[in-house]
Amino acid sequence: MSTSRLIVAEALGSAFLLAAVVGSGIMGERLADGNVAVALLANTLATGAALAVLISIFGPISGAHFNPAVTLFFGLRREIEPRLAALYVAAQIAGAIIGVWAAHAMFAMPIFETAQKLRDGPAQWLSEFVATFGLIVTIAGAVRYSPQAAAYLVALYIVAAYWFTASTSFANPAVTIARAMTDSFAGIAPHSMPGFIAAQIAGALAGYVLTGWLFTVPARA
Repeated sequence: MSTSRLIVAEALGSAFLLAAVVGSGIMGERLADGNVAVALLANTLATGAALAVLISIFGPISGAHFNPAVTLFFGLRREIEPRLAALYVAAQIAGAIIGVWAAHAMFAMPIFETAQKLRDGPAQWLSEFVATFGLIVTIAGAVRYSPQAAAYLVALYIVAAYWFTASTSFANPAVTIARAMTDSFAGIAPHSMPGFIAAQIAGALAGYVLTGWLFTVPARA
Protein backbone atom coordinates (compact mmCIF):
# COMPACT_ATOMS: atom_id res chain seq x y z
CA MET A 1 0.00 0.00 0.00
CA SER A 2 1.28 3.49 -0.86
CA THR A 3 2.76 5.66 1.88
CA SER A 4 0.36 8.46 1.02
CA ARG A 5 -2.64 6.26 1.78
CA LEU A 6 -1.17 5.25 5.13
CA ILE A 7 -0.50 8.86 6.09
CA VAL A 8 -3.92 10.10 4.99
CA ALA A 9 -5.59 7.29 6.97
CA GLU A 10 -3.67 8.27 10.12
CA ALA A 11 -4.39 11.98 9.66
CA LEU A 12 -8.07 11.49 8.84
CA GLY A 13 -8.63 9.05 11.69
CA SER A 14 -6.90 11.38 14.15
CA ALA A 15 -8.96 14.33 12.91
CA PHE A 16 -12.25 12.50 13.37
CA LEU A 17 -11.15 11.24 16.77
CA LEU A 18 -10.45 14.75 18.03
CA ALA A 19 -13.59 16.12 16.45
CA ALA A 20 -15.46 13.49 18.46
CA VAL A 21 -13.56 14.17 21.69
CA VAL A 22 -13.82 17.95 21.56
CA GLY A 23 -17.20 18.20 19.83
CA SER A 24 -18.90 15.83 22.25
CA GLY A 25 -17.29 17.69 25.14
CA ILE A 26 -18.72 20.98 23.90
CA MET A 27 -22.15 19.48 23.26
CA GLY A 28 -22.18 17.63 26.57
CA GLU A 29 -21.21 20.70 28.56
CA ARG A 30 -23.85 22.82 26.83
CA LEU A 31 -26.65 20.33 27.41
CA ALA A 32 -25.69 19.07 30.89
CA ASP A 33 -26.76 22.28 32.64
CA GLY A 34 -23.70 22.29 34.87
CA ASN A 35 -23.70 18.57 35.67
CA VAL A 36 -20.08 17.60 35.01
CA ALA A 37 -20.77 13.88 35.38
CA VAL A 38 -23.37 13.97 32.62
CA ALA A 39 -21.04 15.98 30.38
CA LEU A 40 -18.23 13.50 30.97
CA LEU A 41 -20.54 10.57 30.25
CA ALA A 42 -21.55 12.11 26.92
CA ASN A 43 -17.89 12.78 26.13
CA THR A 44 -16.96 9.20 27.05
CA LEU A 45 -19.62 7.46 24.99
CA ALA A 46 -18.97 9.55 21.88
CA THR A 47 -15.22 8.97 22.12
CA GLY A 48 -15.58 5.22 22.57
CA ALA A 49 -18.07 4.90 19.73
CA ALA A 50 -15.89 6.95 17.40
CA LEU A 51 -12.83 4.87 18.26
CA ALA A 52 -14.60 1.60 17.46
CA VAL A 53 -15.70 2.93 14.07
CA LEU A 54 -12.40 4.59 13.16
CA ILE A 55 -10.24 1.60 14.11
CA SER A 56 -12.54 -0.73 12.16
CA ILE A 57 -12.41 1.48 9.06
CA PHE A 58 -8.77 2.55 9.02
CA GLY A 59 -7.18 -0.46 10.72
CA PRO A 60 -6.89 -2.44 7.45
CA ILE A 61 -5.13 0.55 5.84
CA SER A 62 -2.67 1.99 8.35
CA GLY A 63 -3.19 -0.08 11.47
CA ALA A 64 -5.22 2.80 12.95
CA HIS A 65 -2.61 3.97 15.44
CA PHE A 66 -3.89 7.57 15.77
CA ASN A 67 -1.44 7.86 18.66
CA PRO A 68 2.34 8.46 18.79
CA ALA A 69 2.57 6.20 21.86
CA VAL A 70 1.06 3.34 19.85
CA THR A 71 3.37 4.06 16.92
CA LEU A 72 6.31 4.03 19.35
CA PHE A 73 5.19 0.63 20.61
CA PHE A 74 5.00 -0.86 17.13
CA GLY A 75 8.29 0.82 16.21
CA LEU A 76 10.01 -0.85 19.15
CA ARG A 77 8.54 -4.14 17.95
CA ARG A 78 10.05 -3.39 14.52
CA GLU A 79 6.66 -3.60 12.89
CA ILE A 80 6.98 -0.12 11.40
CA GLU A 81 10.20 1.42 10.08
CA PRO A 82 11.51 4.64 11.69
CA ARG A 83 10.89 6.89 8.69
CA LEU A 84 7.28 5.77 8.34
CA ALA A 85 6.80 6.00 12.11
CA ALA A 86 7.94 9.64 12.01
CA LEU A 87 5.46 10.36 9.20
CA TYR A 88 2.72 8.66 11.21
CA VAL A 89 3.41 10.86 14.23
CA ALA A 90 3.41 14.03 12.12
CA ALA A 91 0.12 13.00 10.50
CA GLN A 92 -1.43 12.15 13.85
CA ILE A 93 -0.56 15.53 15.36
CA ALA A 94 -1.63 17.49 12.28
CA GLY A 95 -4.87 15.53 11.98
CA ALA A 96 -5.66 15.93 15.66
CA ILE A 97 -5.23 19.70 15.48
CA ILE A 98 -7.44 19.89 12.39
CA GLY A 99 -10.06 17.85 14.25
CA VAL A 100 -10.10 20.39 17.09
CA TRP A 101 -10.48 23.26 14.63
CA ALA A 102 -13.32 21.42 12.88
CA ALA A 103 -15.12 20.92 16.21
CA HIS A 104 -14.77 24.61 17.00
CA ALA A 105 -16.16 25.54 13.57
CA MET A 106 -19.13 23.18 13.95
CA PHE A 107 -20.07 24.76 17.28
CA ALA A 108 -19.48 28.35 16.13
CA MET A 109 -16.53 28.81 18.47
CA PRO A 110 -13.30 30.69 17.72
CA ILE A 111 -11.11 28.41 15.61
CA PHE A 112 -7.91 29.27 17.46
CA GLU A 113 -7.90 28.97 21.23
CA THR A 114 -5.53 28.15 24.06
CA ALA A 115 -6.77 25.94 26.88
CA GLN A 116 -6.82 27.31 30.41
CA LYS A 117 -7.61 24.09 32.30
CA LEU A 118 -4.65 23.03 34.44
CA ARG A 119 -4.13 19.28 34.82
CA ASP A 120 -1.00 19.08 36.95
CA GLY A 121 0.42 16.97 39.76
CA PRO A 122 1.57 13.43 40.52
CA ALA A 123 -1.96 11.98 40.53
CA GLN A 124 -2.58 13.28 37.00
CA TRP A 125 0.79 12.01 35.75
CA LEU A 126 0.28 8.60 37.34
CA SER A 127 -3.16 8.45 35.75
CA GLU A 128 -1.67 9.08 32.31
CA PHE A 129 1.01 6.46 32.89
CA VAL A 130 -1.60 3.90 33.93
CA ALA A 131 -3.96 4.86 31.09
CA THR A 132 -1.27 4.53 28.42
CA PHE A 133 0.23 1.39 29.92
CA GLY A 134 -3.21 -0.22 29.96
CA LEU A 135 -3.88 0.87 26.38
CA ILE A 136 -0.65 -0.75 25.17
CA VAL A 137 -1.42 -3.96 27.06
CA THR A 138 -4.90 -3.97 25.55
CA ILE A 139 -3.56 -3.49 22.03
CA ALA A 140 -0.82 -6.11 22.44
CA GLY A 141 -3.26 -8.62 23.88
CA ALA A 142 -5.81 -7.95 21.16
CA VAL A 143 -3.21 -8.34 18.40
CA ARG A 144 -1.94 -11.57 19.98
CA TYR A 145 -5.20 -13.26 20.90
CA SER A 146 -8.21 -11.50 19.40
CA PRO A 147 -7.36 -9.33 16.37
CA GLN A 148 -10.95 -9.37 15.08
CA ALA A 149 -12.13 -7.69 18.28
CA ALA A 150 -9.29 -5.15 18.55
CA ALA A 151 -11.41 -2.11 17.66
CA TYR A 152 -13.98 -2.88 20.31
CA LEU A 153 -11.46 -3.87 22.96
CA VAL A 154 -9.56 -0.61 22.55
CA ALA A 155 -12.77 1.44 22.51
CA LEU A 156 -14.09 -0.29 25.63
CA TYR A 157 -10.80 0.19 27.45
CA ILE A 158 -10.79 3.92 26.71
CA VAL A 159 -14.43 4.23 27.83
CA ALA A 160 -13.52 2.58 31.12
CA ALA A 161 -10.30 4.55 31.55
CA TYR A 162 -12.16 7.85 31.18
CA TRP A 163 -13.75 6.97 34.52
CA PHE A 164 -11.09 5.10 36.47
CA THR A 165 -8.27 7.61 35.90
CA ALA A 166 -8.12 11.07 37.45
CA SER A 167 -6.91 12.52 34.15
CA THR A 168 -9.82 11.06 32.10
CA SER A 169 -7.34 9.03 30.08
CA PHE A 170 -5.77 11.11 27.33
CA ALA A 171 -3.22 8.29 26.81
CA ASN A 172 -2.06 9.92 23.57
CA PRO A 173 0.55 12.66 22.96
CA ALA A 174 -1.17 13.85 19.76
CA VAL A 175 -4.46 14.17 21.62
CA THR A 176 -2.70 16.05 24.42
CA ILE A 177 -1.15 18.55 22.00
CA ALA A 178 -4.44 19.10 20.16
CA ARG A 179 -6.49 19.46 23.33
CA ALA A 180 -4.20 22.29 24.43
CA MET A 181 -5.75 24.20 21.52
CA THR A 182 -9.32 24.18 22.84
CA ASP A 183 -10.58 26.11 25.83
CA SER A 184 -13.56 23.79 26.12
CA PHE A 185 -14.55 20.87 28.35
CA ALA A 186 -11.78 18.69 26.85
CA GLY A 187 -8.97 21.24 27.11
CA ILE A 188 -5.60 20.99 28.82
CA ALA A 189 -3.43 24.04 29.49
CA PRO A 190 -0.14 24.05 27.52
CA HIS A 191 1.69 24.26 30.85
CA SER A 192 0.31 20.81 31.74
CA MET A 193 1.30 19.14 28.46
CA PRO A 194 4.93 18.11 29.22
CA GLY A 195 4.02 16.09 32.31
CA PHE A 196 1.22 14.30 30.46
CA ILE A 197 3.34 13.48 27.43
CA ALA A 198 6.26 12.26 29.55
CA ALA A 199 3.92 9.98 31.51
CA GLN A 200 2.35 8.68 28.30
CA ILE A 201 5.72 7.81 26.78
CA ALA A 202 6.79 6.12 30.01
CA GLY A 203 3.55 4.13 30.04
CA ALA A 204 4.09 3.03 26.44
CA LEU A 205 7.65 1.91 27.19
CA ALA A 206 6.54 -0.01 30.27
CA GLY A 207 3.77 -1.63 28.24
CA TYR A 208 6.25 -2.66 25.57
CA VAL A 209 8.56 -4.27 28.12
CA LEU A 210 5.80 -6.17 29.91
CA THR A 211 3.94 -7.39 26.84
CA GLY A 212 7.17 -8.49 25.18
CA TRP A 213 7.50 -10.98 28.01
CA LEU A 214 3.86 -11.70 28.88
CA PHE A 215 2.52 -12.43 25.41
CA THR A 216 5.38 -14.57 24.13
CA VAL A 217 3.77 -17.68 25.57
CA PRO A 218 1.71 -19.72 23.10
CA ALA A 219 -2.02 -19.00 23.09
CA ARG A 220 -4.10 -21.76 24.65
CA ALA A 221 -6.10 -23.86 22.22
